[in-house]
Amino acid sequence: MRFDVVSLFPEMVLGAAAFGVTGRAIERDLVQLAVWNPRDYVYDRHKTVDDRPYGGGPGMLMKYQPLADAVAAAKIQKSTNSSKVICLTPQGRPITQSLLQTATNLEQLILIAGRYEGIDERFVTGVCDEEWSLGDFVISGGELAALVIVDGITRLLPGVLGDEASAVNDSYTDGLLDCPHYTRPEVIQGQGVPQVLLSGHHADIERWRLKQALGRTWQRRPDMLKNKVLTPEQSALLQEFKNEV
Repeated sequence: MRFDVVSLFPEMVLGAAAFGVTGRAIERDLVQLAVWNPRDYVYDRHKTVDDRPYGGGPGMLMKYQPLADAVAAAKIQKSTNSSKVICLTPQGRPITQSLLQTATNLEQLILIAGRYEGIDERFVTGVCDEEWSLGDFVISGGELAALVIVDGITRLLPGVLGDEASAVNDSYTDGLLDCPHYTRPEVIQGQGVPQVLLSGHHADIERWRLKQALGRTWQRRPDMLKNKVLTPEQSALLQEFKNEV
């Protein structure tokens, strides 16, 4: 899969992406990452990529043409129908695990990292396929959002993680938060590891983990359970957790 990020700060994206899971995936050519600077597609002396908004108001807006030219250049690099242009904006669709999973079917994802007060709406509606958002808050630019998306999708791709079950067991993958995890030493400041995890009984361990995942979701994100249809076993485990609490 190929990621193309349109950004005024290419070094910020490439530098951060060079580490961890994403960095190793790039080194192994499991994913490709390129960054396109809109300033490379303007030819005035000051490399102007922004201008004042019509109607007045604070801040500046990113101009249509430099962004559109950068997207056109990115698309030339990967000629495919399996491609999407995503505008990263607080007004966009909230990013979820299922959205990232669906995006793994694409061959190319072009991410627009906006800056300033925003982007000319004609670019958003005429060039972008969708708008995505990290959440109900505002940050200074789309680069961090782009990096989050690249990392979130990359770790779902075949061969990226050392153990592919790691992605399957992540929070949100099955509509639940992840269960608690423990490692050595067995006792830390008087707190031990739940005995079931030391039992070696795999069925009991899986049952405990499912109960904890259900209970943690009920405690921390009850909204996630509203639309989730629980099996009889899951309902019984959740009730058992509630009784224990």
